Amino acid sequence: MAYYLDPKNDLTFKRVFGEHKHLCKSLLNSMLPLDESQQIADLEYQTGELLPEIDALRHSIVDVRCTDVQGRQFIVEMQMYWSESFKSRVLLNASKAYVMQLDRAEKYEYLQPVYALSFVNDIFEKSPEMRDEYYHHYKIVNIKDTRKQIKGLEFIFIELKKFAARNRAEKKLKDLWLRYLTEINEATSHISPDLMENREISEAVKYVEVGTYTKAQLLAYDRLRDGILTEISVLSDAEQKGMKKGMEMGMEMGMEMGIEEGRKEGIEKGMEKSRKTIAASCLKKGMSPEDIRELTGLTIDEILALQDNNNPGGN
Repeated sequence: MAYYLDPKNDLTFKRVFGEHKHLCKSLLNSMLPLDESQQIADLEYQTGELLPEIDALRHSIVDVRCTDVQGRQFIVEMQMYWSESFKSRVLLNASKAYVMQLDRAEKYEYLQPVYALSFVNDIFEKSPEMRDEYYHHYKIVNIKDTRKQIKGLEFIFIELKKFAARNRAEKKLKDLWLRYLTEINEATSHISPDLMENREISEAVKYVEVGTYTKAQLLAYDRLRDGILTEISVLSDAEQKGMKKGMEMGMEMGMEMGIEEGRKEGIEKGMEKSRKTIAASCLKKGMSPEDIRELTGLTIDEILALQDNNNPGGN
């Protein structure tokens, strides 16, 4: 009997999609809104990071970058826990990838589009009208006529936890890849025949079998998994503290209103702490205050204050 690892983990995700071009191509062609004439024929991986490594995000974000034969760029990311700052990071990464083409392109019209595909292991669109929508496609369009588009940047966010609750009868490649990402984890000992019938999915399953990893790789996998849980607990703890405070406020304000106010306050404090932690890490990596502002949403004054706190005695 085979046992499996979670393909969403940094180690496994990069092994499957960062080392096997044909599987990454299959994933992209199935997930992106490309018509038949736009399908990716072949691709090459891009090395190097668009942003310096950020300590506070090192476990929760996984990314693979590649370029196809037409020069289009694709950024594939796995986000294990949602935060509002993640949208800013995706926007910044895609924008930088687009702008960096100016080193090679002589004219603006030669610039190739950048597609950012982000899998999110969480639910972030919680409004009732979006309850069953797990696939979110964003592009730059005219608000009065959405058929008119400024081409260059497109963003796709996929909420994996919403897909996990869907009917599994569909056998399109997009659904099979999403099932691969949502159904397989450390508790899996049996893979659905529907997945194994597809040649590419079946191959990808083999790359997450526990038996194909060394002891050192399994230890690294466990460290990454533990790191993700630690990062998730930071925001969760802040929300719980907010709930407790809300209960206390509820005694005076009315229970329902107090709990909601406390929950919001807890989330806001947790997010503020997370943003400042990320900003401090960025400063240590040498990022400019302007770039950090774009990434975190903090003001320049807040960022400079963190810089002063980290350097109380000057140089």
